Amino acid sequence: MKDPQQKQRDTSIKDTGLSNQRLSLVEAALYVAGRPLDLKTLASIARTRSRNLTKQLALSLKREYDSRETSLEILQLEDSRFVMQLKPTYSHRVQRLALRPLLTIGPLKTLSYIAYRQPVSQKQVLNVRGHHVYSHLKQLEELGLISREGKGRTKTIRTTQFFADYFGLSYDLRGMKRQLKKVFGFVQEPEGEEKQR
Repeated sequence: MKDPQQKQRDTSIKDTGLSNQRLSLVEAALYVAGRPLDLKTLASIARTRSRNLTKQLALSLKREYDSRETSLEILQLEDSRFVMQLKPTYSHRVQRLALRPLLTIGPLKTLSYIAYRQPVSQKQVLNVRGHHVYSHLKQLEELGLISREGKGRTKTIRTTQFFADYFGLSYDLRGMKRQLKKVFGFVQEPEGEEKQR
């Protein structure tokens, strides 16, 4: 029969093993996803119901990556989401190895305009981006990056939650616009914006 101290040590070893396994599962999830994950998703992968434990695991992993000299980093985003990504200082060196960009330049410009101006009417997007916008909108909608509501030409366009996750942006519209302004250095353009294709 084991004495109580030995039993306590065995339990802590099991807990440490379980914590290490959960930490590895959180790391694997962030690596495979390639986009921000919320605590609910990470908790299900780590096989726990505790969002607090999941957050502690993700923060522990973030600290571990911060202390390493590696090309990867883990960021904590708004709304308690976490993402593993390549550090910006390395991206220009390996960018050509990426299989293919998600979007070509035209749809990307249309998406940028929608994200910054949302909610925006389809007519306004057409006026600014030109007649090619219909194919852009179809592609963006198929990818789940935007949603269109309304009928006919009076549709209102906005980005989706998937868009925010994919690009690591806030779900809050004001927060998202601040982030976009910071990243892209948007400047208020005059009313007569030129059509760009």
